[in-house]
Amino acid sequence: MKRYFISFLLLSMIVSVSTPFAFAEEKGTSVNLAENAKSAVVIERDTGTVLYDKNSHEKLPPASMTKIMTMLLIMEAIDQGSISLDEKVRTSEHAASMGGSQIFLEPGEEMTVDEMLRGIAIASGNDASVAMAERIAGSEEGFVEKMNQKVKELGLENTLFQNPTGLPAENHYSTSYDMAIMAKELLKYELITKYTGKYEDYLREDSDDKFWLVNTNRLVKFYPGVDGLKTGYTSEAKYCLTATAEKDGMRLITVIMGAPTPKERNAQTTKMLDYGFSQFKTHPMFERNEVVSKVKVGKGSENTVDLVTSEPISVLTKKGEAIDDVKKEFIVKEDVSAPVKKGDELGTLIIKKNDKVLSESPLLASEDIEEASWWKLFKRTIGTFTKSS
Repeated sequence: MKRYFISFLLLSMIVSVSTPFAFAEEKGTSVNLAENAKSAVVIERDTGTVLYDKNSHEKLPPASMTKIMTMLLIMEAIDQGSISLDEKVRTSEHAASMGGSQIFLEPGEEMTVDEMLRGIAIASGNDASVAMAERIAGSEEGFVEKMNQKVKELGLENTLFQNPTGLPAENHYSTSYDMAIMAKELLKYELITKYTGKYEDYLREDSDDKFWLVNTNRLVKFYPGVDGLKTGYTSEAKYCLTATAEKDGMRLITVIMGAPTPKERNAQTTKMLDYGFSQFKTHPMFERNEVVSKVKVGKGSENTVDLVTSEPISVLTKKGEAIDDVKKEFIVKEDVSAPVKKGDELGTLIIKKNDKVLSESPLLASEDIEEASWWKLFKRTIGTFTKSS
C-alpha cells in the first residue's frame, strides 16, 4: 500500500466559505427558477457546487445533449494526440445514413476533425457524431462502450448511453446533474468553447455544396457570456439545454430538461444564469495545468516530475461575505517508480476551511518519465557515493 506525505500551506484569501450543501439547501426553499421543466440544475464550474436543483437526479432522455459526452471523448483524443484537428475523417455508409440533425455528409466524404467538430457543436450533426465515433473507437458500438466507461469514471450513476447522437433509443437516459458534471469535464478543454460559442459558420466553403451552420443554442447570440454547450430535442425528451456562461471570472453551468417550448427553455435558462451571477462569486486559486508540487520518481530518467492541476480550482462564496482564511493541503504519492506517463494521477490537492473539505482535485504528472538506463543509474549511484564521501 502506497504511503503518502502531507505538506500544508496556509493561504489568506478574500473568501468566506459555505459548503455546497448549504448553498443547495438555501436555493431549494428560496427560489423557483424552472417552473415549466421536468428537471433543472445550476452548478459553478470550478467547484462543482450545486446552486439550484429541481429533480436533478431524475432519469430522463437527454436527446442531443448526449453529444456533450461525444465531444468530451473527441477532446480527450485530441489532448492525448491520438487524433489531430487537421486529420481527415472518412464518412462511412452508416454515418451518412443518420437521420435528424445532420450536415448531410455523403458516404466516402472526408472532413477534417476541425470541420466535424464544428458540425457537431454548432449544428448538432448526427452524421458527424457517428463519423467521429467510428474514427476514435473503430465502430459506433465501441464508442458507446467508451462513453459509458467515461460515465463510470466520473462517478455518475444515473446515465446510460446507447448511441453518440441522442437519437431515441430504449434505455438511453441521463439526468440534469449528470449532464452538468459531463459539461464540467468537457469545459476543462478550453478549445471546446471556440466551437460551441460560435453562432454561425460554414462548411465546404470552396465547393458548390457550401453549408451554413447556425447554432441551435440561440443564447450564444442573445445572452452575454454564453459560449456553449448543447441543445436537445425529441418528442419524448421535449426541449433541453446544457448552457454555460462566464462573467467576472465565474463560470456557471445550467441544465434544463423537459421544457415545453424552446422559448420556455431559453427563458428559464436565462433566469438560472441571472440568479447564479447575481448571488455568488468565484475566487480563483489555480488554473488548469498549473505546476503546484513535484514528486520523486524512483529509477527514472529524471529524479522528479512536476505535478500539475487537472482542472481550474477556485473557492465559491456568496456575494458580500466576509474575508476569511482557506487552507491548501497537498497529498503526494511517495513510492513512485518509472515509467510515469503524462496525466498519471500522483497526488491530490485538497481545499479546506475549518477542517471541512471544500474540494478535492487530482494532481497529475506533467510529462512522461521513462525508466533510466542501467548506465545512468550506475553514474547516479557513483555520484551519490562521491558526494557522501
